[in-house]
Order: sequence, then C-alpha cells, then structure tokens
Amino acid sequence: MKLFDAIANVFRIPDLRKRVLFTLLMLAVYRLGGHVPTPGINIVRWQEFFSQGQGNIFGFFDMFAGGNLRKLTVFALGIMPYITSSIILQLLTVVIPTLEKLQKEGELGRRKITQWTRYLTVGLALIQSFGIAVGLQAMQGNIVVHPGAGFIFLTMISLTTGTAFIMWLGEQISERGIGNGMSLIIFAGIVVGLPGAIGNIYQNVFVTHEWNFFELAVIILMMVAVVAFIVLVERGERRIPVQYAKRVVGRRVMGGQSTHMPLKVNAGGVIPVIFASSILAFPQTLTGLPFVKNSPYLTSMLNSIKHGEPLYVLAFVAGILFFCFFYVSIIFNPNEAADNMRKYGGFIPGIRPGRNTADYMNNILTKITVVGGLYLAILCLIPDIMIAGIHLQHLPGIGNWIDTYFPRFLLEGLNVQFYFGGTSLLIVVGVAMDTVNQIEAQLIMRHYEGFTPRAGRIRGRRSSF
Repeated sequence: MKLFDAIANVFRIPDLRKRVLFTLLMLAVYRLGGHVPTPGINIVRWQEFFSQGQGNIFGFFDMFAGGNLRKLTVFALGIMPYITSSIILQLLTVVIPTLEKLQKEGELGRRKITQWTRYLTVGLALIQSFGIAVGLQAMQGNIVVHPGAGFIFLTMISLTTGTAFIMWLGEQISERGIGNGMSLIIFAGIVVGLPGAIGNIYQNVFVTHEWNFFELAVIILMMVAVVAFIVLVERGERRIPVQYAKRVVGRRVMGGQSTHMPLKVNAGGVIPVIFASSILAFPQTLTGLPFVKNSPYLTSMLNSIKHGEPLYVLAFVAGILFFCFFYVSIIFNPNEAADNMRKYGGFIPGIRPGRNTADYMNNILTKITVVGGLYLAILCLIPDIMIAGIHLQHLPGIGNWIDTYFPRFLLEGLNVQFYFGGTSLLIVVGVAMDTVNQIEAQLIMRHYEGFTPRAGRIRGRRSSF
C-alpha cells in the first residue's frame, strides 16, 4: 500500500502533477509523430527489404528510433544523431582545451556546449538523411516512387526536421517535465513493443503450444532475474574513504571530516555496448552490396562475424571491455583527482598523497571496470542465447562433437521473442530507476515519503544521454 500511497501523492502535488502530465503529453506527441511516413517511399517494399536484414546496423538503429526506421517515418533517424553529437563533444572535451574550459565554467559553459551539440546534431542529421536518400535510390525493388534531386532534398528536410523536433521534445521534458528527456524518449520507443512481445508469448504457449508452462515459468524467472541483476549492479559502487586534515583559515578551523569517493561499477552506462554493437553491426550492412555477394571470401568472412557466431561473441565481449576502459579513462582522471584531493588537504588513510594515491585509485578503477565490462557482456549475451543461441557447432575441429553433445537450447536458442535485449533492457531499467529517483526527490522535498521509505532513497544511475 505504501507504493500506491506514493503514487497518489504524486498527483496531489500541483507542480509535480503538471510535470508528470506534461511528460506524458510530450511522449504521446512523439508516438503520434511516429506514424507520419516520409514522402516518396513505397513502404511495403521498404519493409520487405528491412525484414531481410536482421542483425545489421539498420535493426540496431531501429531500436533507438522506436521502430520508426522500420516504418521509415519522419522520425526514422530518431535520437541517434543527438546521442552521437553528445558523445563526440564529450570526447573532444578531453582533446580541445577550449571545450574543457567551457565545461568547468558552470551553467553558462554547459549551455554553450548544449548549443554546439544542437548544431552538430542538425549537421549529422543532414549527412545521414542524405546518405539514406541516396541509398534508397540505389536499392533494387523500386523503393523510391519518384527518384531524383527533389526526392533527396525532401527526404533530407523531412528526416532532419523530425530529428530536430525530437531533440526539442527531449529538452522540453528535461526543463518542464520530470527530467532526462532524451532517455525517456528512447524508453518510450523501446517499451512500445512490450504488448507485442507479450502477445508473442501468449501465442507460443496457448495457441501454437511451442512452450509448456514449465518453460514459460523458466523464461519469466530469467527475465525477473536479469532485471534484478541490472538494478543490483547499476546501484553498485566502490566507496574509497577520504580523510580531510584540519586547517586554520583566519580564526576558523576547517576540515577534519571523513567522507568517501564513490566509483561506480558501471561508470560508462550503455555507451560501451552502443559502440561495440554499432561497430559489429556495420559489416552486416555490407552483405547486401553486389561486390560482397560476388566474392566468396568476403561473404565467408562476414558470415563468420554474424550475430550468434562464436567470433561475433568474442569480438563483442572484447569490444565492450575496450570501450569500458576507454570511456572511463575519459570521464575520470586518477592523477587529477589525487591532485585536487591533496590541494584541499585530503588523503586516503594508509596511502601517501600524490602519485601513490593516483596509483591506488587507478588500481581500484581497473578492477571495477573489468567487472562492469563483464557485467555488460553477460547482460547482452543472455537475451541472445534465449533468442538464437550461440552457434558453437560452427567452430572448426570440434564443431561436430559440440553439435552432438551440447544442449540444443544453447546452440539454437529457445526462439524466445525476448523483446528487451541487453542494450534495450539496460536503457529501460536505468531510465526507470532515474525517473523514480527524480519523482522521489520531488516528494521528499515536499515532506512526503518516497516509494521505499524503509529502504531509504532510491539511487538511480546517472543518465548517459
């Protein structure tokens, strides 16, 4: 009953009620825009082509576009240009001193970086929409009704305007809604497929009888366990104790307090998975090109890194670990943290200030980053195994032995339409935790109990977008 009381309290507070209703209205506008088709496209032929490219980069982008790329609506580009722009500027902040200085200037600097992010988003949307228009004209099957310069210009205007409008919706939700607008838009695009996934499970259990009730129970338990696993790790952090020495400032004695420095287990969020998935999905997009089809060597090489193949799994895990370390090295500098700690009279008990402190933090950061990378890899591989398995029988030499003795569900999967794959499930659970944290903060600020009054305040994970 505490949960229902907390939900009722949300709508008793006028300001919070307005924010929640405004957020729902903006998300409804986003879903409504997802039914406006791009002019000049034969949708039937495009969907036939799209259904043939399972596992390529189009399917990966379609997840972030909320299914709009599959239908080729004006929102087909989705929020990916904005995510790409944010990541690019985040990386450039380390390289370009001007951006690094702006980031440290507070609110004014962040507004300037946000403005540049918008410009870069529009530029990337124009480039991507031009590539899509040219690619659609070059495809076989008469996907474009009236090819030509007019179609290219109209497609660029339609898709770029759609991306700019989505970006505006996300900013409005962040300012006038309950926050994390961009993440909530991705969240809405992913969960819209949940009813279809439930319908598919019902079809397999009660209509086609492909699964019995025991298999259904196992699948549900697996889904619950994966969600609980995400919540546990996303809230996990390593707290390094920090002691500040007493110092005299004028007539006052400052410092002398103990605190801690939190290091999150999954500091990179979903970004390492996005990078690794997009890089591995790109080669599958090339399989439809004529020069690849006519080359047995290229075809064989690309087939060896298809979704579910052992080499794909190995490259995927290695890519996630690499980008975890790469992203953490950008957002956290142990040497800079150690210098700042020493400037303010802080030290880690038992560790000398300066170089030793930096090495100590770097050692801890390396260990928890490995754990975070393996967590992301396991999280993404579990749904893949449930859907299509891992084709270990394709390994040279021992493939026949594996095919004979290994269980079929591991090699071929359970054909489960587990809609929330690793990347999407991480986004959905993370955004849900952030949203609950935002609402709970508003309730506590107005002297209401939160969603979990006995367990303390819920810790969300910092939004990646």
